[in-house]
Amino acid sequence: MLYDDMEYGYYTEAEKKARQAYEHYEDGNLSQALNELETALELNPSNSSWHFNKALTLDSAGCFEEAIKEYEIALQLNPNDLETLNSLAVDYTRVGHYDMAIDIFKYIEELDPEFEPCYCNRIITYTEMEQHQKAEEMFYLAQQINPDCPLCYYNIGNSLFVRGDYKKAIHCWQRTAQLEPSHPEINYRIAQAYWAQGELDKARSHFLAELRGNPGEVEVILDFGLFLLESGEPDAAKEKFQRALEMEPEHSLALFYLGEISFEKGDFSRAQQLFEQALRETKHCPELAGPNFRLAQLALLRGHKQKAKDYLFIELNKSPDNAEVLVSMGSLFLQITDYDHCAYCLLRAADIDSNNAACYYYLGLVSALKGRLEEASEFLNHSLYLNPNDPFALRDSAAVLLEAGELEQAGSRLRKAREAGAYERDLSSLERRVKAARLKRNISEILSNLKARLLLRLF
Repeated sequence: MLYDDMEYGYYTEAEKKARQAYEHYEDGNLSQALNELETALELNPSNSSWHFNKALTLDSAGCFEEAIKEYEIALQLNPNDLETLNSLAVDYTRVGHYDMAIDIFKYIEELDPEFEPCYCNRIITYTEMEQHQKAEEMFYLAQQINPDCPLCYYNIGNSLFVRGDYKKAIHCWQRTAQLEPSHPEINYRIAQAYWAQGELDKARSHFLAELRGNPGEVEVILDFGLFLLESGEPDAAKEKFQRALEMEPEHSLALFYLGEISFEKGDFSRAQQLFEQALRETKHCPELAGPNFRLAQLALLRGHKQKAKDYLFIELNKSPDNAEVLVSMGSLFLQITDYDHCAYCLLRAADIDSNNAACYYYLGLVSALKGRLEEASEFLNHSLYLNPNDPFALRDSAAVLLEAGELEQAGSRLRKAREAGAYERDLSSLERRVKAARLKRNISEILSNLKARLLLRLF
């Protein structure tokens, strides 16, 4: 529902305030609009439309919890208003009250089965709940009422993207763009899908198209910078991050990414300054993950193990839920010989992504360092099952087999490690040890056989 308009004519004082609030809202002056609406509602608190308008203004300001209260008041005055019910359900979704949102959408459906937004917006709720089959059901129900709703295509595109079905997501978002060329950030979403699909030229094209039409959107600039960084263009990425900082000088993500560029270039002093500044600026990302991990790496490079551990504990307390991040943290705990926290990170990573070979590789190293050779061999074997040509896993599993006395298997792993491109120096050392162990075993067998023959002669 659009912000309630009013025709010019005779107004009470409350109506004048409400009209001025509408004008401020249209001009983007949200705080002034709220002030005028609050005055109007003090004069006439029983106008449900004004409560709705206040909620809509709060939504535009990102104050969803406060908006919910206003929608609820509006519904006390006008219980079956479909637009208010729909907006309330959308806000319940925004704040994570998914069951309450679904209940309201179902109630709207009972009131008016032809009210298409209740199906369209339910796609978002079910996507957030990871009930993607339900999201698709809502899409097809909405299609029966309005087959050309751009928002429906946009919302189901989000569901498909989350599931990793990038090709279908792109198709849906392209349909959105056909139906509504000015749909907010549609080129950005298409760019993200092409990026995830590995079609980098198409991703770049859509990033540029988004920035031509929307040059001041900081989040798009940051994501394009990250795209450039991952594409091996650090200087171009740096320019984007600096541009984002010009618009929002305290943006922690821009500072962090600039720190990453300095870190990769070996400018560790500058990297540390940027990581520390990113941690101080909490406005945009109060629980920013990454800087403490990098600071831990820098501390370890300087030989400060305890400081590195302190930084890692801070990072761990942020409860990272990315398997790659947890594997990296586990590897750093391994370097500072904190095997328990290393295993904790790696097991959490394996729970998140059971196909992450690196989890099992490092778990194998932890077990080997604890002297649990059989357990170490099992982890390393599973790592090689997931990634058969990993030269490090092949090399280190050979070392474990050597320690366990499995010399033939150790030799076989070393040959595979050489084929996979493991470092010559590491392989040569292990190969010498395997040969020495074989020679020792052969000598022991010769002496044992000789002793047996001597005993037979004596008797």
